Amino acid sequence: MINPKIKQLKEESRLNLTVAASATSVVMIESAASELSEDEMLDAVYIGHDAIKTLCAMQKEFIEACGKEKVEVVLLGIPEAILSQMDADYGQKIAEASVVLGKQERQDAFDAVEAEMLEKHLAEDGEELYAENEKHYKEAFHELIRRCVRASILDKHFRVDGRGLDDIRDITCEIDVLPRVHGSALFTRGETQSLGTLTLGGGSDEQIIDTLEEEYKKRFYLHYNFPPFSVGEAGRMGFTSRRELGHGNLAERALTAVLPSADDFPYTMRIVADTLESNGSSSMASICGGCLAMMAAGVPIKAPVAGIANGLIMEGDKFVVLTDIMGLEDHLGDMDFKCAGTREGITAMQMDIKIEGITKDIMRIALEKAKKARLQILDIMADCIAEPREDLAPSAPRIESFKVPTDKIGEIIGPAGKMIKSIIESCQVGIDIQDDGTVRILSPDKASIDKAKAIIKGIAIDPQPGEEFEGPVTRIEPYGVFVKIAGGAKEGMVHVSQMHTSRVGHPEDMVKLGDIVHVKALGMEKGKLSLTMKGVAGNPEPDPNAPERPAAPRRDDRGPRRDGRDSRDSRGGGFRDRNRR
Repeated sequence: MINPKIKQLKEESRLNLTVAASATSVVMIESAASELSEDEMLDAVYIGHDAIKTLCAMQKEFIEACGKEKVEVVLLGIPEAILSQMDADYGQKIAEASVVLGKQERQDAFDAVEAEMLEKHLAEDGEELYAENEKHYKEAFHELIRRCVRASILDKHFRVDGRGLDDIRDITCEIDVLPRVHGSALFTRGETQSLGTLTLGGGSDEQIIDTLEEEYKKRFYLHYNFPPFSVGEAGRMGFTSRRELGHGNLAERALTAVLPSADDFPYTMRIVADTLESNGSSSMASICGGCLAMMAAGVPIKAPVAGIANGLIMEGDKFVVLTDIMGLEDHLGDMDFKCAGTREGITAMQMDIKIEGITKDIMRIALEKAKKARLQILDIMADCIAEPREDLAPSAPRIESFKVPTDKIGEIIGPAGKMIKSIIESCQVGIDIQDDGTVRILSPDKASIDKAKAIIKGIAIDPQPGEEFEGPVTRIEPYGVFVKIAGGAKEGMVHVSQMHTSRVGHPEDMVKLGDIVHVKALGMEKGKLSLTMKGVAGNPEPDPNAPERPAAPRRDDRGPRRDGRDSRDSRGGGFRDRNRR
């Protein structure tokens, strides 16, 4: 479907794909998918390209009707004489430096040849002519590096680190590298290394996304960090760069497809992917490291996910597709094609190119090589951890979910949040209540969860007649006692006549403030709970030596009137003597 509605894209679609193209070829792809096959993804890309052709034709008509003649731009190139001389003098040294193993060692070799070249030209030209040509010398030197590396790959199928076209760099995987976090993993591919750290939280930790189209919450998010030291530089650690945002978004989309449902795993999940060393494809390493961290933490993902970056070297009609490109091949190549997924299919894909466009055949080859490499990486990851652990880490919070009637939510929260704050403070838990009545309690301690759960259920569920409880006496009046039950969530009254089978002159003859008593529910009347202690085992007996006390006043006795006269008898309508019974 071309240009689907937001609701269709979010709720009904297995694919979210953006394609940019000219009338003749595809130039950019961004996608998230639910384990689509390579054929399905390829078909989707070119269905999008067909729609783009229509737009390009419309643009062409518009240009023919009212377009202006293009301004001719003369590009400033490298003088051919300088380029030829540079090739003759330093071509061989550049070729030798380009096959030095190790990113830093190779760069040091290039720097040494460049320094030698600049020193030679400074001595030959003099300062004035050298200042005029220095820029051309440097550009010619880097152009020769580009030509040397590309020609070696295209003509000899020889890569600068000695690998074959389809070879993946050495991979190592480790889990539980950090002792305290909920899940951690270290993924290393060649000279690229990513540390994935997973933290689990509750509903209050969900990220609120406020867009022009809608506002929603995310229960999974991935943050990608690319510090300067990862490429051997000393730099300022400032705001999040566009590169970090883009790579983090790609890795997040790749893993979102395999997350468990909120009903099965009601946690908020945050992955931080720190790039510790980078020599190409750090975003794909972040996917692998993040997946391993989730499995180590016990997140029941549907399937493991791995990612790989492929490249392209193309001159005219001649081309080669490279598997697992390193930084230099990315820099000097014509395409960066990233693909992530499970054994069953693709979950995320991204492509950008530096040439006019690529054909469908090239993209098909890139997808096939990406699948082969992805399966190899998944095998290596499975040797480290084959499936998610059954239990969460000891430091991870536990969550229990249950539902309460929606009309009880306000009562659970209380005025200005007083009730829920007191539960959180007394039980040392996190509590999240949804509008549909779903309650989630979060704590690493099972006893704390059970305590909070009992209080909330006590508030939300009215006691049924005959149901027994125990609780402290919180108030004593001449006509009865008030008892808190269900962990203090509810309070009911035991009338003095319901305290014992024998007559009790005053409640204090039987109980004291703070005593724990056993009660049985009689029912609710006008929102108030009536309790009884009659026939309930475990209660104290009345004191037989208690002094004689006046009988408890009836509940309908309103006391003296403001004018000093006795109250009107509600049953007879006339005045009566208050001291007469």
